[in-house]
Amino acid sequence: MTNSTSFLSRLFLAPRYWPLWLGLGAMKIMAALPFHWQVALGGQIGCWIGRIARRRRQIARINLERCFPEYSSIQRETLLDAHFASLGIGLFETAMAWWAPDEKLYSLARVKGMEHLEQALAQGKGAILLTGHFTTLELGARFITWQQPFHAMYRSHKNPLYESVMRRERERRSRFPPLPHEDLRGLLRAFKRGRAVWYAPDQNHGRRNSVFVPFFGIPTCTITATSRLAALSGAAVVPYFPRRLPGASGYEVVILPALENFPSGDVMTDTARINALLEKYIRKAPEQYLWVHRRFKTRPPGEPNFYSG
Repeated sequence: MTNSTSFLSRLFLAPRYWPLWLGLGAMKIMAALPFHWQVALGGQIGCWIGRIARRRRQIARINLERCFPEYSSIQRETLLDAHFASLGIGLFETAMAWWAPDEKLYSLARVKGMEHLEQALAQGKGAILLTGHFTTLELGARFITWQQPFHAMYRSHKNPLYESVMRRERERRSRFPPLPHEDLRGLLRAFKRGRAVWYAPDQNHGRRNSVFVPFFGIPTCTITATSRLAALSGAAVVPYFPRRLPGASGYEVVILPALENFPSGDVMTDTARINALLEKYIRKAPEQYLWVHRRFKTRPPGEPNFYSG
């Protein structure tokens, strides 16, 4: 890191960073609590956030209405409450991913299918470790790093202190530096070295380099980078999905075999295939997906904004 963004930069001692420093300190304390406390407290904090974050609650409600029209309004509100509880637990899980010792986490993790990632990497062209934005995102990735280091692709954060801490902790755990999503050369270099790169293509990035393909039956603006990166590099695409198990019993991470016949040569087909796979695993634990994101913000020409009003 450069001096201007170093972890101990004097810039980060300015008063505008004090609230975040307090939050980071609280997260370190959160990481040290017993696991069942973390789940219980996280759920309560998430429910409180759900009551005060009205705009985000409304975004999540609209997303659930669109994606689960078969649910009754009562079922969707129950799912909405469960989602905010999961978000609160996710705060503790991020703290655990960054600062909890391995000894605390070993008994909580069940990783299935690691051989699929190893087989893909054995081909020597690298692998795209594909997933979605689940509330268990940080912790699920930590479990994989025990056996396989990887680069994490990410979007730059507006707060330089948060980005500095995030990069530092992710690199400390994953052993390879995170890569900004715009760093195409860095990504291709990682694949050329036979490394894995973590990537989640399920957020709205606007129309550029995106296509409209179904997601929960809705035409959804979806970035095509997975197909394009696989075509440029020859890297295998290995999906994986983390899930928090019921009753504070731990976590399961399922790593699937590398996608066959991918890329197919048809970007629309490839991107739709990824969305369908992601949807399948979201449905297994829908409360653990990031519904507070405006996933359907960009609409096809002539369609109204889902989130207006």
